[in-house]
Parts: sequence; structure tokens; C-alpha cells
Amino acid sequence: MTAKTLPLPQQVCFALYSANNAMMRLYRPLLQPFDLTYPQYVVMLALWQQDNISLGQLGTTTLFDSGTLTPLVKKLEQKGWLQRVSDASDERVKNVLLTATGKALEVPVAGVMPALRCQVAWPDEQLQTLREQAQQLLIQLQQLETCR
Repeated sequence: MTAKTLPLPQQVCFALYSANNAMMRLYRPLLQPFDLTYPQYVVMLALWQQDNISLGQLGTTTLFDSGTLTPLVKKLEQKGWLQRVSDASDERVKNVLLTATGKALEVPVAGVMPALRCQVAWPDEQLQTLREQAQQLLIQLQQLETCR
């Protein structure tokens, strides 16, 4: 007997991929007035939570590798929302700091989440469960990487 793949609708990876794409399509028009892409939004969210962190810490927080993070940070720096400066204790380390303009952007951008939430008709408890399950899956997948 030959092995067959599961049909696409039964693939967990395809369900996650499709849901992610649909979510990004919801975010796009909400972020567009702020001239933000979703990955840039993630970087800004991380910095609004903890400003003046190293690029390495920012990568750990956002889960972006340096090849993805560096162009995002450069673009946000060009927009005047953040700056990279050498760490006082180690000039090889670059810290990322929000500018006054970048800090001020947090207030209007804070409206994105409620606007998005308005479009998702699931109860809060169900969304919380989904988030927790996604986080648990991520942890397990990260642990698998270390087993190789």
C-alpha cells in the first residue's frame, strides 16, 4: 500500500497558514494609514513595551532573525520613528531607541487592536484559548529544533 498525503483541508499547517494570511489581510487596511506593515507593527509593539533594547533582544522578542529584523529597523529609522545607537558598554552592540515621533505613534496605533477585534466574531475566551494553544505549539516546535 502506498502512503497518501492528507487532503489540503485536513492539513494543520495549511489551516494555520490560511488563518495567518486572512489575519494579515485584516491588519493591512488598519495599518496602512500609519504607513506600517505588519512586521513593522510588531517591531513597534515590542519597542513600545520595552524601549532602548539591543537588536539581539529585539530579535528575541519579535522572533525575527537578523536578516529580517535589520531591514525593518532601517526602514523604521528612515521614517524617523526609531534610531540605532552604539551601546555605551560595548560599541559593537547596537541598541534601538524610539524617537519622540515613534513614541507618539503609539496612541493612534492603539486603535488598531480594537478595530481588528471588532472584525473577529469569536468570544474573548475562545481567542485567549487559541492564543495559548498557538504559544504552546510554538514552544514545542522551538524545542524540536534543538533536538536536531
